[in-house]
Amino acid sequence: MKAWFVLLMAFSLPFAALANEEKEGGEGESKTPAVAYISLVPALVGNYGTGPKLKVFKADIALQVTGSEAEAKVEHHEPLIRNQLVMLFSQQTDEAMGNVESKEKLRQEALKQVQDVLTQEEGKPLVENLLFNNLIVQ
Repeated sequence: MKAWFVLLMAFSLPFAALANEEKEGGEGESKTPAVAYISLVPALVGNYGTGPKLKVFKADIALQVTGSEAEAKVEHHEPLIRNQLVMLFSQQTDEAMGNVESKEKLRQEALKQVQDVLTQEEGKPLVENLLFNNLIVQ
């Protein structure tokens, strides 16, 4: 009976070592910062442009960050980010909201403004990209 037990233990040791290596490999992967997308919910809604006719925008925006620390800091400053974006959108004209090229310029300006705010508050931009999930203008 002892020989059988020793033989069983001898065969199971390599599998235990493999399982331990897999655990350590999994821990190494979790140390790599993960990309996260922070959606600004609810969507930004407001007026833009000048003139007698009321023009309205609705923007569903996501911010791309890397790492849970950056995600937490960006979420902490979300009210300030939202304010900055609403102010930017409200200053736009019909031309700036009317075509694809103009919307891309607006997206880049929005990203720059968000990064500027976070650099002021945290010392680094933290947000790598800003995405329009949906941008509706009327």
